[in-house]
Amino acid sequence: MISFQCELRHGAVAGTTVNLSSSTPQIIAYVVTLETISSAATIALASATVFLLIVKSWRLIAQPFANKRNFGEFIMVESAQRFRDRLRDLNNQQTLALALTLMFVLTFGIAVLLSAQNFLGKLPFWQNVVVLIAVSFVAGYGLYKLVVIIMERRNVAFVRDANVAVGHGLQRLTASQNRIFHEVRCASGIIDNVVVGLQGIYIVNVIAQRPFKDNRVRLTGDELSFAPGKINISLAENGVKARQLAKQLKLELGHDVRVRPVVAVPGWEIDAQASENYLVVNERTIAMLRGWRDENDYLMTEDVEAINQLLTSGGTQTSRSQS
Repeated sequence: MISFQCELRHGAVAGTTVNLSSSTPQIIAYVVTLETISSAATIALASATVFLLIVKSWRLIAQPFANKRNFGEFIMVESAQRFRDRLRDLNNQQTLALALTLMFVLTFGIAVLLSAQNFLGKLPFWQNVVVLIAVSFVAGYGLYKLVVIIMERRNVAFVRDANVAVGHGLQRLTASQNRIFHEVRCASGIIDNVVVGLQGIYIVNVIAQRPFKDNRVRLTGDELSFAPGKINISLAENGVKARQLAKQLKLELGHDVRVRPVVAVPGWEIDAQASENYLVVNERTIAMLRGWRDENDYLMTEDVEAINQLLTSGGTQTSRSQS
């Protein structure tokens, strides 16, 4: 007959002893003690730290070579380039975090099986408790950072997709001899897209919001109202960027030019589309901006060529264009 008995040893977290009848050899289950867990956690944390230092050192050494681009002056920056770059960095961070987690778990498991306290020696009870608290804090912080990375990656991926959808929609305008410049830097920040053609100059900034069940957006003055009443966003910054770009172009051309601000809201249906100062479009209606102009918007051919050269050469710290 087989009987089971639980045995709690000094310093043990849990233990089990299995007693068989006198005619059967005794089998003793493995006992995991506090010293074993503390020592295993210390070894696992040290291994993960060494691995992290090796990876960081390698990246630091390789960075000068990784940043070198062949034919960089001829490579065009695509729409949403900064979000693509950020997403790549987040993917690398997530991969590293998962690799550290896997290394910690595997090293901890192996150390427990090999009775790690035999390698590090026995520590007083209070020191084991301190070690476990410290390791738990580090592990909790690492888990928190992993969750933050995953959430940010999800948000950046959505913004990237929204900007890519708008960028692809803008390509339809190139058939009318317009040029599209992405991520143009001006004194007020980054302009997502700039359209330059004989019919005028437009800046197209993207506002990425996840659609609600009521996916309507309404333009009132210089304010956008999503699912009217739920989220309100001011467009004043877009107007400032348009004026800043117009000032920079005036310095190049020697005369005033008008830059019209357009706002793209992918995934939303637009109730009120235009006001005196702004036009709102989505990824499907973006070609409509060609109809938002008057006689003061038209440019001479030499003006268009000068602006294209300025933006292509980085005169306003701009990215490359697509045409």
